[in-house]
Amino acid sequence: MDIYFISGLGADRTVFRNLSFSDTTKIHYLDWIDPKPKESLPAYALRLAESIDSSVPFAIIGLSFGGMLATEIASVLHPKKTILVSSVPTKSELPWHFRLAGRIGIIKLIPAVRPKRVPRFVASFFGVESKTDALFFQQLLIRTEPRFSKWAMDAILKWNRTEAPAGLVRIKGSKDRVLPIGNGKVDYIINGGGHFMIFNRADEISKILSEVGVD
Repeated sequence: MDIYFISGLGADRTVFRNLSFSDTTKIHYLDWIDPKPKESLPAYALRLAESIDSSVPFAIIGLSFGGMLATEIASVLHPKKTILVSSVPTKSELPWHFRLAGRIGIIKLIPAVRPKRVPRFVASFFGVESKTDALFFQQLLIRTEPRFSKWAMDAILKWNRTEAPAGLVRIKGSKDRVLPIGNGKVDYIINGGGHFMIFNRADEISKILSEVGVD
């Protein structure tokens, strides 16, 4: 099967490197493209999806912000499987502080500046568990284009999806503090997993992907 990966905000394709798949799996990465001025999350998702070959069966795996994009793509292209990892499929499942930030326009006050280092409390909030995690996490954030991050946060806060497409498979961590488990349906819960579990709980997630037929 062809699998298309969409990474999370502040990350790139390397965040998926610890996942394992069968030799017959064809891996593709939907790497970030430059957003257009004031482009919405759904519009960006469909431009990102232009490189998907929908003439053959395919699956999408979206991480965090990438899961929101995967949801928008799935509503149009109808992949065989859509897997959301550490993500939410609708705006109502965003934490209350996300919605509040969107209403008061706080994103305009955040400078588009690339960080020189990542504070330990930030890494911990995201579920970093070891020195290896911390080093990799810092490298990810330092590589991230700050203007893209600012656009993405604004797009998330203005996201208006109210219904999830059918057939989503959702995997969340019990200790995810960025997008915690709420009232929405979750198919698989990684016990003790944080928002960074795609990297440090990859073995458990790989087993789930194999179980649902994405391997």
